[in-house]
Amino acid sequence: MPRNARLHSQSNIYHVMLRGINKQQIFYDEDDRDYFLETLKRYKYISGFKLYAYCLMGNHVHLLIGEGKESLSETFKRIGSSFVYRYNLKYERSGHLFQDRFRSEPVESDRYFITVLRYILRNPVAAGLCSSVSEYKYSSAGEYLLGKSGITDTAYANELFGDGLEMYINAQNDDECLDMDSDRSSFKKCTDPDAVRLISEEFGTLTPHVGRIGERRSLGRSFRSLKDAGVSVRQLSRLTGISKSIIERELRLSGQDN
Repeated sequence: MPRNARLHSQSNIYHVMLRGINKQQIFYDEDDRDYFLETLKRYKYISGFKLYAYCLMGNHVHLLIGEGKESLSETFKRIGSSFVYRYNLKYERSGHLFQDRFRSEPVESDRYFITVLRYILRNPVAAGLCSSVSEYKYSSAGEYLLGKSGITDTAYANELFGDGLEMYINAQNDDECLDMDSDRSSFKKCTDPDAVRLISEEFGTLTPHVGRIGERRSLGRSFRSLKDAGVSVRQLSRLTGISKSIIERELRLSGQDN
């Protein structure tokens, strides 16, 4: 089956995601994460790209990146080859690590640029890995919010927002960006009527009781089953009245990596 052509960004800025093949874990320890960041830093110089934001999760990576003197495809071929070679030696494995084709979306406006930046930096909070953006070590948050030095090109976002950037990043929001489930060739999207039917069949009601934390394991498994059937987290929250943060936390605890 032929692949769809990658959408071109007139600004040459993209939101890019790399995912482990079959959702495999990419980073097992700090050494893995540190080496991936060293690889990004090395190829920033070689490929000439701008890195406006990054976030390393367990089995995937988010990047806000400006294309450099070579194509993104060539850049990520370099990055992937370098990282996977060392990874395979370390873990005594062979073969591919990353899903064969990175996902990307064009970022054409300043408004969407800052939306994607916030989405990337808040990814660990949404996944329940930390309670605030600045707590997460393996993202650009420390460079934007704590003044740390690093590999991120922070000047453009700081120019756009100035002193208001920290407040914007930390604000609660309903940002929607390209995510790991947005490949519609493999992800079935439900209409609201279908989602209502599936939720009602799963729980026996459209408004299930959340209960105490210790009683939520079966709830998380049900959320995961519904998500696999094509019901989005946003639909689950909107139709059941259960907060998005609770749904995402229970998905993660039931084995669903954000």
